[in-house]
Formats: sequence, C-alpha cells, structure tokens
Amino acid sequence: MTDTATTGRALPHPERDEIRLESVLHALSDPMRLLIVRELAASEAELTCSQFELPVTKSTTTHHFRVLRESGVIRQVYRGTAKMNGLRRDDLDGLFPGLLDSLLTAVDRQAGRLGGSV
Repeated sequence: MTDTATTGRALPHPERDEIRLESVLHALSDPMRLLIVRELAASEAELTCSQFELPVTKSTTTHHFRVLRESGVIRQVYRGTAKMNGLRRDDLDGLFPGLLDSLLTAVDRQAGRLGGSV
C-alpha cells in the first residue's frame, strides 16, 4: 500500500483494487483539487508541489494533495527533497473507463462558460 522512494520516505497510497469511486468523486468535488488534476493531466509528467500556484495556504495545499493521494487520484513520491505528484491515469482509466476524460472535458467547458474559473 506504499511507494518507497530512494530517500526511504514512503507515503500511503491505495492499491489499484482498493480505489473506490466514491472517494475519487469526493476528491474531485473540490475546485482546488480539480485544478491540481487539470494541471497534472495537461503536463502528463510528474510535478513538484511547488509548481502549483494555488490561492490557498500551504497547509490547505498539503491537505488537498493528501486527499487526492489517499483517494487514489494521484501518486506522490519523494525524489530527493522534492515531493513529486503524478496522475494515476492508468489506474483510474482501468477502473472507471472514460471518467477522467469526461470530467476533464466537462471542467474545461465549465471554465470556458465561466470565464476561466473551475
């Protein structure tokens, strides 16, 4: 249930078969977490926490990343001193085909309608 990193620090992640739709939907119900997921999906690469410019405090940002990780939406691993974040697209697409793409499309449409806000 954990990923080990070269530094020996590990963060808890659900295994693929432990990911539940309710937890994923809850994690994606928050605008800040949707923003994080949108940025990860657009980059298709791991990003450090500091690469996200969220209009919330550092502790709130940490909370949002934890919710996404514990629900199985993202994977976080330490690389040196940086905590890297990656979207668990393969796991989500395998468990819930089309969900992530449909959600991202809907969020993009909403942002267009509302002038850029999620």
